[in-house]
Amino acid sequence: MLTATNIHKQYGQLAVLKGVDISVNKGEVVSIVGSSGAGKSTLLHILGTLDQADTGKIVMNGQHIETLSGKKLAAFRNKHIGFVFQFHHLLPEFTALENVCIPGWVAGTKKKEVVIRATELLKTLGLGERLENKPQQLSGGEQQRVAVARALINGPSIVMADEPTGNLDSINARELHQLFIDLRNQFDQTFLIVTHNEELAKMSDRVLHMKDGRMI
Repeated sequence: MLTATNIHKQYGQLAVLKGVDISVNKGEVVSIVGSSGAGKSTLLHILGTLDQADTGKIVMNGQHIETLSGKKLAAFRNKHIGFVFQFHHLLPEFTALENVCIPGWVAGTKKKEVVIRATELLKTLGLGERLENKPQQLSGGEQQRVAVARALINGPSIVMADEPTGNLDSINARELHQLFIDLRNQFDQTFLIVTHNEELAKMSDRVLHMKDGRMI
């Protein structure tokens, strides 16, 4: 459901991506590992339409992403791609439930429908008692699960996670990776994960290794 071909990206004189090919199947959990500076996060941001490749093609669900721009690209991103980052980026003035609802409201879905789905997601992720808590009242692991629920609210084709366990202790990190596996099993959800943690990456269906801007 996602194919990228010959992706190049350069910042000034620095070539970050040097002709990367990648494909991800529906319902697959794929991890990309490699040292800092290998180009993992840059690749993920380009695949997630948060950045643009200098050259190369990306096709998601039959849509050539490089042909989209502006509002059409933003609408495609909001509908088809969920994001989980190392820093969860929850809005501190809103409750857990409201944070999860925001992408659904942005998409124009009826407010009540979004609230029902967000509540179900938070309950599924073990946060049914935390709906009205604000981020500062939640543990790090709980905040990251709220971020996962937010990523899932619009039923995306794929969830892209950039070092999602980077701020978590080893127990919460393992639980989060297991959560991705469980969500794949339960909802046939597709995940593409960038991580330094090779031990946790091995829990995925497939592990890809990057070095110096290339897949190895």
